[in-house]
Amino acid sequence: MARNKVQFQKGVSLNEFIKDYGTEELCFAALYAWRWPEGFKCPSCGHDKCCQLSVRKLQQCNRCHSQTSVTAGTVFESTKLPLTLWFQGIYLMTQNKKGISAMKLHRDLGISYNAAWRMKHKLMQVMMERDHVKKLSGTIELDDAYLGGERTGSKRGRGAADKTPFVAAVETTNDRNPVKLKLSVVKGFRSSEIKSWSLQHLSKGSTVISDGLPCFNAITEAACSHHKIVCGGGRASVEEPEFYWVNTILGNLKSSLRSTYHAVRPRYAQRYLSEFQYLFNRRFSLPDMIPRLAYAALRTPPMSEKLLKRSLA
Repeated sequence: MARNKVQFQKGVSLNEFIKDYGTEELCFAALYAWRWPEGFKCPSCGHDKCCQLSVRKLQQCNRCHSQTSVTAGTVFESTKLPLTLWFQGIYLMTQNKKGISAMKLHRDLGISYNAAWRMKHKLMQVMMERDHVKKLSGTIELDDAYLGGERTGSKRGRGAADKTPFVAAVETTNDRNPVKLKLSVVKGFRSSEIKSWSLQHLSKGSTVISDGLPCFNAITEAACSHHKIVCGGGRASVEEPEFYWVNTILGNLKSSLRSTYHAVRPRYAQRYLSEFQYLFNRRFSLPDMIPRLAYAALRTPPMSEKLLKRSLA
């Protein structure tokens, strides 16, 4: 059997990472190039000339004399951590297929758990915001799913207590290979909720394949065609070929979460789903994940701890 090219692709070795981002100067130069790829632009007046101040590595505009930094107005703003630690965190989060917990970041980076938690959730928020506006198109496999809430002897599946409902959708090619993934927490599987989700995340003219859950009929409100396959519950629904990729990915997701995290709190469920989604959607090039996530972080506004801890449900 031929090896899966995506699964066995070359990633970024530790030596390669250290060579590119092993010092504070290298990290600063990389962020500077990604923030101003066409050269410095003053955020106040738009002027393209500045002088470099040695104090706190500030850039001062030659026209209006306002001062800024490469991290100002970004996720990295006001951080007390060296840039090298941020890059190490990005490396660990993007090169591990199953992700990495805040506890593991705390141990591997040698920083406090609170600092590791903030770093982890800020970068997951970047991932979430980056993919949120991107719509699926073409042929899409769709399914309902639940996250967390496992209790011995409790009800399982639809209607189970303490579970977070979410929609799983996979865009596939004409020869049924997966292209993009969308995992979205919803308030429940009601027609109004699925209509709102479809309008936000599906392109007009898409063909959506789902099971017989009645609320999925609302997909047509987003100008998409809807093919319903009633396959019953249990093993028959899992083995239905029309849902091969969405079922496979859901299995991988739950396995990944169980092996990486002690628990996923419902208030942060969307971030964890978005992390898995982000890594899946960029799986074709592991080396590109580091600059792509850092680039996105430079275009994501600062987040206070209060904002980070606000419920996303």
